[in-house]
Amino acid sequence: KLWEEVRDLREGQNKLWQEVRDLREGQNKLWESNNKLWEEVRDMRLTLNRVAVTLDRLTISVEEEALSVVKHRLRQEIGVEVELSRIFIDSGEVNIYGAVGDLCVVGEASVRLGKTLVDELLRKIQLIRKQKPELIKPRIIKVIYTDYATPDSIEHAKENNVWILKWDKDLTPLKITTT
Repeated sequence: KLWEEVRDLREGQNKLWQEVRDLREGQNKLWESNNKLWEEVRDMRLTLNRVAVTLDRLTISVEEEALSVVKHRLRQEIGVEVELSRIFIDSGEVNIYGAVGDLCVVGEASVRLGKTLVDELLRKIQLIRKQKPELIKPRIIKVIYTDYATPDSIEHAKENNVWILKWDKDLTPLKITTT
């Protein structure tokens, strides 16, 4: 009877070892699948990075477009040739800035324009006056380049002498104000 129990125990032990072997096989298959998934994720990241670089090369940003269009329109409208670029005041960026003689151009670029961006531009001009007064000239053109402007932002811009333009037309008139 004792030997029968030992034999049953050995059979049970052999079944347990077989289950351990089966678990190891399953674990190895799982690791292989996991490694294949990580390879696919790595490949997807590389592909996505390549697409992003290609897209970046094929498109220009709204800021780059604004610099080009505003410069061209200033030359066309008032015969002024001014180099435009972006500047940084403290930690804030001004998308459009340029100066020639006693005139400076300060502006922003945005795909969609609301009243808050008009207010932001006016605040940035005040910040420039405070932090870098040498950049503000006696005559100033406040400008916002956009693809779409809400009707209330256009009215708000007119009230504050801000020139709003798109690539193909003016939404508010170009005004030169004096400081």
